[in-house]
Parts: sequence; C-alpha cells; structure tokens
Amino acid sequence: MSLRVAVAAPFIQNGTARLEESEFVVALSLDRDWFSPDQSKRLIDVATREGLLEHEDDDLVATFDPSAVTVPEEFVPDEDLLRERSAFERVLDSLVAEGMEKHEAVGAINSLQDDLGVTIEAAAVVYARRQGLDVSDLVPIARSAVGDDGDG
Repeated sequence: MSLRVAVAAPFIQNGTARLEESEFVVALSLDRDWFSPDQSKRLIDVATREGLLEHEDDDLVATFDPSAVTVPEEFVPDEDLLRERSAFERVLDSLVAEGMEKHEAVGAINSLQDDLGVTIEAAAVVYARRQGLDVSDLVPIARSAVGDDGDG
C-alpha cells in the first residue's frame, strides 16, 4: 500500500520508528520533494486516522515496523494519498494486502451488502471481520454510514 510506503520513508531514512513532526515533514517535503510542507502535514492527519501513526508527546510514532517496508527507488506517492478514504476503500486495500483478488473482494462485499441490506461500508467491515481482519477502527465509520448516531 503506497500510504504505508510514504509514511515509512522518513522513518527508514532516519533509522528510527519515532520522529519529531518537523523531521517527518522535512523528510517528505525537502529531502524527498514528494509533498509541500502543508501536504506533508495532511499526510500525517490521514496516516493518524488510518492508524499508521500515533502522536506521543511532540513526536510521531509509527504503529508498524518501518524497517519491514521497502521504498522502491522509483517510488513517488500520488497526491490521492492525501484524501480521506472510505471504510470500503480501506477494507478493500486490507483484503488485497492479505492476498485476496480485488474483484473477488468487491463481489463478496457487494453480495453481503445485498444480503444484509446495509451500506457498502457496513458490508465491507462485516466481510473483513468474517475474514479475520482487525477492522475495529472502522466500526464507527461503518456505524455512522448506517445512520446509527447512538441517539436511538
């Protein structure tokens, strides 16, 4: 997944799993020239929401092992990484990363959506859980897509 690669690059470059936010921004914007400083900060927001980064004190901490990620020589992240992805897109990426064919995952999620009569986001989360994936961070997103705001 290219978001994980983009997030891992500054940590790999510095040989650590913990960086000051300014170091992370400099690595992406000045050292690699992938994003502007503002875009680099947006990437931090997206990666934090997706569970790849955590804030601890004034530092950013990778929630995965950056040294296990390979940054291909020719890799340049797409600006699409800076937009918020739906629960469906995130589940689909996780399923594909686990080795499932994308078209099979989409078909299975669509079938489940029809069977359950729920949104695509809710169906994706249910399907992923049935496949043994930990998608607990997406449950609130799927729940809000169903319209359950907790008032009822």
